[in-house]
Amino acid sequence: MQHGVVFHQTEFGNDPQAIKDYAQPAEGLGYDYLLVYDHVLGAHPARELHLTGPYTYEHLFHEPMVLFGFLVAVTTRMELVTGIIILPQRQIAEVDALSGGRLRLGIGIGWNYVEYDALGEDFHTRGRRVEEQIEVLRKLWTQPLVTHKTAQHEIDNAGINPLPTQRPIPIWFGGAAEPVLKRAARLGDGWMPAGRRPDDRVKVYIEQLHGYLEEAGRDPNSFGIDPWISIQGLDKDEWRRRVEAWRALGASHVAVDTMRAGFTSPKAHIDAIRAFREVLS
Repeated sequence: MQHGVVFHQTEFGNDPQAIKDYAQPAEGLGYDYLLVYDHVLGAHPARELHLTGPYTYEHLFHEPMVLFGFLVAVTTRMELVTGIIILPQRQIAEVDALSGGRLRLGIGIGWNYVEYDALGEDFHTRGRRVEEQIEVLRKLWTQPLVTHKTAQHEIDNAGINPLPTQRPIPIWFGGAAEPVLKRAARLGDGWMPAGRRPDDRVKVYIEQLHGYLEEAGRDPNSFGIDPWISIQGLDKDEWRRRVEAWRALGASHVAVDTMRAGFTSPKAHIDAIRAFREVLS
């Protein structure tokens, strides 16, 4: 099982030294990857239609690909993971190329309709669109020249340069709705259950996922699962129990999430991930 840390996006501010002083000790503690959340836009929660998600215009989010460009320069080994983002294109290949193949792309179709309104896209057809976008991305990541013509995309004998180091870059899916699990089984390299608890409901999700993988002719043992354990309100014994529960469910990765745990400085977050690392050892 690989072990990661969730970058506490909304609690960090804009100090690049603080970001460096968190990322380097995390790598030094032996963590395998650093996972970054994202949202394109924040909105007022009382607007029409009301938002139902946990983030608003008051929450800070560093753009993951730019952040990764910074982290590439100050780390040497950790995998850089998005968890999760709405699909971009060229920036992904650039980060993978400059990091020497350290990018893992966690994607989702999102819950925040405001982001889709601002981008001029239909929120209700986003699932169908993402499937074609994945096809296009994989062509662009593996072929110097691509021709692809549909109602959504038109590429005529063109390509990106540089190509990524990983060809293709691994794509992992977030979300647990049945269409998402089916899509992940057909098109993805792994599933991100995010902060869900390793309980009977998640066990059902994994059983469904394995069934869909087998229907697609794929080996469930080669398909990754990457949950995140929020330590908010939990003691160290519960940390250990949840890691072991995820291991028993077949998780290939697990990340510690220190957001919303009441820490007020980068040092406090570092102390927490150090303690979590000790629990894992």
